[in-house]
Amino acid sequence: MYMAFFMEKTIRLKIMAFFLAILCIISSPQKAIAKETVPLKENELYSKACVLMDGDSGRILFGKNETLALANASTTKILTAIVCLENSDLDEIVTASAKAASQPKVHLGMKEGEQFYVRDLLYAMMLESFNDCAMALAEHVSGSMEGFAGLLNEKASQIGCTDTYFITPNGLDAENEESFHHTTAADLALLMKYCCWDSKEAKTFLEITQSMTHSFTNLSGKNYTVSNKNAFLSMMPEAISGKTGFTSAAGYCYVGAIESEGRKYTIALLACGWPNHRTYKWSDAKSLFGYGMEYYRAKMISFTDTVYSIEIVNGRKADSTLSDWGKKVAIPAGAVLTETNQSYLLAEEENFSYELELPKKIYRKVNAGDVVGKIKCYLNGACIAEKEIYINEGCDLWGFSNLFTCFRKAYFIM
Repeated sequence: MYMAFFMEKTIRLKIMAFFLAILCIISSPQKAIAKETVPLKENELYSKACVLMDGDSGRILFGKNETLALANASTTKILTAIVCLENSDLDEIVTASAKAASQPKVHLGMKEGEQFYVRDLLYAMMLESFNDCAMALAEHVSGSMEGFAGLLNEKASQIGCTDTYFITPNGLDAENEESFHHTTAADLALLMKYCCWDSKEAKTFLEITQSMTHSFTNLSGKNYTVSNKNAFLSMMPEAISGKTGFTSAAGYCYVGAIESEGRKYTIALLACGWPNHRTYKWSDAKSLFGYGMEYYRAKMISFTDTVYSIEIVNGRKADSTLSDWGKKVAIPAGAVLTETNQSYLLAEEENFSYELELPKKIYRKVNAGDVVGKIKCYLNGACIAEKEIYINEGCDLWGFSNLFTCFRKAYFIM
């Protein structure tokens, strides 16, 4: 009987414990929406250097050795393509030189003197990564490989690259007295951003790099067909462009871009394995893009169109009379918000903050258009944008001369 009582009591205690556990789960605070960003771990990625970049703002969302200078193989061809598009017409005729015809595989196999349209060589270069097509285009645009390299490096600098030095238009390993052919993951992702969205030729660049096949003939009537070797286009529905690369010095490389729900991302992968690890780059690409799409949402910097009132100490407006002397004068001021607001990709816990730099009083004469302050926008403690605040109307100061003039008018003193 004692044993039966003990067992019954034990069962009752277990039932009570079970319901208490359920109650704790129900009543515990839930965080179904807000969650902290879980960063990627560098050791989870094969790349020696890589970057995930916001395709709108250029902000680096994730980086691993992102400023390390490395050989980058055929990813060079994205800049070669955009420079050609910006400096030539698609219907121009290119004549292959002996230098172009002698480029190593992978190549179209063009012969010296063979003629093509710029359009067709761009497709062959970007879809199949043909080295002879890149050299022929470079010589057509600049007259020589060296001249075209100067254009590439000038363009990279204009875009904002800080450690990119290209020698060859096709990305084949090269070195001269100045440096070796290289870029960084940060620079390469920035170049892709420019090619896909910022260049005036971005639309044509995307049309070319998204094509799965392209058939054409040279000017003698010989037929060619090229097919897209960027396998990542079929791996993610959001993928819009990309370029692979490989040399013995660079290893496997990749630069790519996606668009998802109004968000833009670029990635750059350098030294992402060597044979037999061709698929490492696809693994890293999926990890970086997946991370970006899960944790980042697009938000716009929004400066409010506010008019501020600033006191001009001892201020005197143009229509002031003697009765206005000594009265407080407030002048309106505001920011001219004409520029398009910038979109930023932010994680859940990130937000913009704004700081107003504007004096409450000014002790001098002001003219309409004078800059008197700033509105600054901060992200994670760093200033990312600012607007100047201008005086909307002028204001003089009271002085003996104008005070006497007002006194004379008030009392009709001639």
